[in-house]
Amino acid sequence: MASDLKEKGNAALAAGNYELAIELYTKAIELDPNNHVHYSNRSAAYAKKGKYQNALEDAEKTITIKPDWPKGYSRKGTALSFLGRKDDAAKAYSDGLKFDPNNQQLLDGLKEVKQSQPSFGSSMFPTEGYLKLAKDPRTKNLINDPEFMKLLMDCQRNPQKLIMHMQDPRISAALSVLMGINLMGDDEKPGDDEKMETESPPSPPKPKREPTPPPEKMEEDGFTEEQKQAKAEKDLGNEEYKKKNFEDALIHYNKAIELEPTNMTFYNNVAAVYFEQKEYKKCIEQCEKAVDIGRESRADFKLIAKAFSRIGNAYKKLEDYKNAKTYFEKSMSEHRTSEVRNIISELEKKIKEEERKAYIDPVKAEEAKEKGNEFFNNGQFADAVKYYSEAIMRNPDEPKYYSNRAACYTKLAAFDLGLKDCEKCVELDPKFLKGWIRKGKILQGMKKSSKALTAYQKALELDSSNTEALEGYRSCSIAANSDPEDMRKRAMADPEVQDIIRDPAMRLILEQMQNDPKALNDHLKNPEIASKIQKLIESGLIAIR
Repeated sequence: MASDLKEKGNAALAAGNYELAIELYTKAIELDPNNHVHYSNRSAAYAKKGKYQNALEDAEKTITIKPDWPKGYSRKGTALSFLGRKDDAAKAYSDGLKFDPNNQQLLDGLKEVKQSQPSFGSSMFPTEGYLKLAKDPRTKNLINDPEFMKLLMDCQRNPQKLIMHMQDPRISAALSVLMGINLMGDDEKPGDDEKMETESPPSPPKPKREPTPPPEKMEEDGFTEEQKQAKAEKDLGNEEYKKKNFEDALIHYNKAIELEPTNMTFYNNVAAVYFEQKEYKKCIEQCEKAVDIGRESRADFKLIAKAFSRIGNAYKKLEDYKNAKTYFEKSMSEHRTSEVRNIISELEKKIKEEERKAYIDPVKAEEAKEKGNEFFNNGQFADAVKYYSEAIMRNPDEPKYYSNRAACYTKLAAFDLGLKDCEKCVELDPKFLKGWIRKGKILQGMKKSSKALTAYQKALELDSSNTEALEGYRSCSIAANSDPEDMRKRAMADPEVQDIIRDPAMRLILEQMQNDPKALNDHLKNPEIASKIQKLIESGLIAIR
């Protein structure tokens, strides 16, 4: 039923499993497409996932179905706010307050929108601009990209950032669509990212006019004598760097800087030496100097990106993953590459793991479990899931929290989630009796009597007199033998069983077991064969006496 799917979706949303929540709400909508609550809940899940355009579409559908329901307007306001459409968000909250003037959620949302800084969206970036972006093939995928929407909102709040990010092809594409002109230029093919910089030095800034000194004499090739000498020193430094003579390389690079202090390449090269010497803080300082010099002399954005990446790598070596991610993101804002994007993804995983470990607190875990127990005893199972999930995050190695959450999922008929928690529970503690019993009950509910029988058998090995395990074992035995033909049909529909039956080697082994029961002991010594035989026993296709 749609209501059951909605409850499962609520439980998944409370547990932070947004993808599953969206999937369950979608199934509920398929069964009951005129229920406004399903669209509202899916809008919330999309917003949590960062898919704000999808969240807006569901909020608008909610309002279409039930225009006098305030929560629909709250969902719409939230989605519009995240999309940077502050004026539209304020209107959505105001429209909702017409139906419920004292609704705190709408009042808070309206207050937050009004207090936020005015964006340049009202003039430079009109509301209808978002519709243009959503429809144009060059930008329609960007609307659902949380990273891009965050960047766009930053630019709205601070127009100076728009200038800083003009090199970002996403911003160029967006402005091209909105302004109706091509700002993107020809596609560039990035060159190989060499270890050392070998680009020609940029032209120095024009010197200030002085009344007495004559203008500097330029050579025929456009470089001054100092620039030529600087390049020669850099080349010597590169040779020493390749030989890992880092101190000598530093001498040459520093001479190059003395001769031409406005060329950021030389600072980058000094930073590369410090990185190899594991002098990571010195490396960072040099890269920061390089970026400042590069900004002043309008250096190639790829060089600036390289400096930011080197800072990121230095912080990564120092295991300061948050700062590393920040500087790799700065590198991406200058020049986007798949390599840097992959590094950012790896860093996000490391940061998440660090945060997970920092969040662990067994005392707070017990407090969350007790709150979960209260909600469970009051029949508020979705709320109980939320607190048991908090307990698990606070202490992920405690099996009883998984067992308790599995009990909630069972009450919500979310058997697949409950089974997953039971398996985690007995994995953490194979002697956790209640975990095996709960697993057996869930498998019974899923009509998998043979597998439930195995779970109850494990429980009875731990406590042969346990009443729940005995009753479960008896009822599963009766169910497994009540209709052998039906049991065989279900077993043969299992792809894993089909593969075992089709395996010529297994068919030969089964024939041997039938003709010579003693051969079973020899075959069970092979773990792979033993696993397949156990699967056939659980499915009810064979019995061993």
